[in-house]
Amino acid sequence: MSRLDDPGIAQALRQTQGWERAGAEIRRTYRFGDFREALAFVNRVGELAERAGHHPDIDIRYNTVTLALTTHDAGGLSAKDFELARAIDAR
Repeated sequence: MSRLDDPGIAQALRQTQGWERAGAEIRRTYRFGDFREALAFVNRVGELAERAGHHPDIDIRYNTVTLALTTHDAGGLSAKDFELARAIDAR
């Protein structure tokens, strides 16, 4: 998978609402009613990530989950990151 250039990243972000670029990754924070809901979400994300063969960095803080995606093999953002981000949001 090849790394996207800046115009490619900008276009992909327009198609991936709610995610923000942070250097060589994209991030999104989700808030839930409590820890159990947050953990259930993380488990669903884990299933999607396993099927995609692409794994986000996950930070859980009680009812708040932040996901970060980058394609290490490509040295930055690739289409794979945006595809998984959209799949997560479609859950």
